[in-house]
Amino acid sequence: MDHHTLTLGHSPDPDDAFMFYGLAKGLIPTPGFRFEHILQDIQTLNERATRGELDISAVSIHAYAYVSDQYALLPSGASMGDGYGPMLVAKQQFSREEVAGKRIAVPGTMTSAFLALQLWLGKSAKEFDFVVVPFDQIFQAVKSGAADVGLIIHEGQLTYTNEGLVVCEDLGVWWGRENDGLPLPLGGNVIHKRFAPADRKTISDILTASIQFSLDHRPEAVEHALQYARDMGRDLADRFVGMYVNHWTLDYGERGRESIRRFLGRAFERGLIGHRQELEFVK
Repeated sequence: MDHHTLTLGHSPDPDDAFMFYGLAKGLIPTPGFRFEHILQDIQTLNERATRGELDISAVSIHAYAYVSDQYALLPSGASMGDGYGPMLVAKQQFSREEVAGKRIAVPGTMTSAFLALQLWLGKSAKEFDFVVVPFDQIFQAVKSGAADVGLIIHEGQLTYTNEGLVVCEDLGVWWGRENDGLPLPLGGNVIHKRFAPADRKTISDILTASIQFSLDHRPEAVEHALQYARDMGRDLADRFVGMYVNHWTLDYGERGRESIRRFLGRAFERGLIGHRQELEFVK
């Protein structure tokens, strides 16, 4: 039987590795399709999505605003900050007003963390000082003095105290406080609209099956994810995976969808993105 090979972009992080364990190891059926896993950081994946290069990709929800003409959101694969999220960390405590006057190291301008930062500050990117730094070098940027404050994503949210840093604000906590307890939408998976709707649905079901397989075989999937855990031990990696692969990841649900509408809607209302988004999910 002929198989159509699809490019699948995701980040080399334990949560994405966990999510796609069943797919990567050939442990679930993929009728008619093969998947070529392309591992790149989220900023690179966001940029590639603007060019329509990959068949399926993880993207920041912020970036979805710039690729929704080419890609549809898959109902599974979300990373939601449910009572936690990207953190602003520094050597000492700063208020919001103080942070606004500091140089902030950020992991990319198309990340959801950067959009959340702009909403929290009430300022556009032109109105504060920031420097783009690879996400895994932000601690060093703050400790060296190259930046005063770091916007931390990924496992840095669990390890910042090891670096002698303190939290100025957890943007996931702030978002929930301001938005009826909704989770902060951070990342999602998208599929290119060049595929027919029936194929989109088949592919979507395969990816959802991979997530469910990992949740059902958690110890083995965590073991697989450890190779991407960047000095995290098993317990910390398991905790990190649990933060970002959970019931939200299997399906956004109505509250998850509402959180995206509100996040991108607020961004549009404040002039941070160019047009109001109509969410298009694969059904």
